[in-house]
Amino acid sequence: MRVLAIDTALTACAAAVLDTDGQAIIASETLAMQRGHNEALVPLLDRVIEHAGIAFADLARIAVTVGPGSYTGLRVGIAAARAIALVTGSPAIGVSTLAALAAPHVAASETRTIVAAIDARHGHVYFQATGPDGRALVAPRLSTIDGALRAIAARPCLIVGPGAELLAAAWRLGRERPGIDSRACPDIDWVARLGALTPPGSASPKPLYLRQPDARPQDAARLPRQ
Repeated sequence: MRVLAIDTALTACAAAVLDTDGQAIIASETLAMQRGHNEALVPLLDRVIEHAGIAFADLARIAVTVGPGSYTGLRVGIAAARAIALVTGSPAIGVSTLAALAAPHVAASETRTIVAAIDARHGHVYFQATGPDGRALVAPRLSTIDGALRAIAARPCLIVGPGAELLAAAWRLGRERPGIDSRACPDIDWVARLGALTPPGSASPKPLYLRQPDARPQDAARLPRQ
């Protein structure tokens, strides 16, 4: 089975093709970028598919990060995954950005609690906590930094992701210092592997925002209905 993975959730535009028969990534490319995912993604996908030596019709599954992350970036990746799925008839699978950040450490048999964290700005983080066995301890949520620290209290931790330094900086004295892996984005190879492991239909690709949009209707300016 060939799985195409797409990630545009944070500060990278990335794609990879996993061949599950050989358990190998046969093509992969990652471009670091703050914006411009929309312009970069389609040419990048073409290059990755060409380097893999296959056609889009050969794909059995499309995996895409669904957030939390950038509103614009998430829409770009999810729209591309849905379009490819529609054309090829292959299922599209949504992969949590936080799960993708934690995945390589779960696979490496990390013995500490794995806390994946993303800077949500204004003193908040998106985070989740995963046990060494891969079991969810804290479901993905938006929290203040203090709230996140309370949720993972009394556990030896490895904090991974672009919010790791924020949590580490607020770590309380007297507690065992956490390990830090402050990678800015998930490894696209692991997005592919998680997509391959997820049963089709169980994780449709829709945005996992965790936060309501900042823009809201102005109720006072609404006209009464006739």
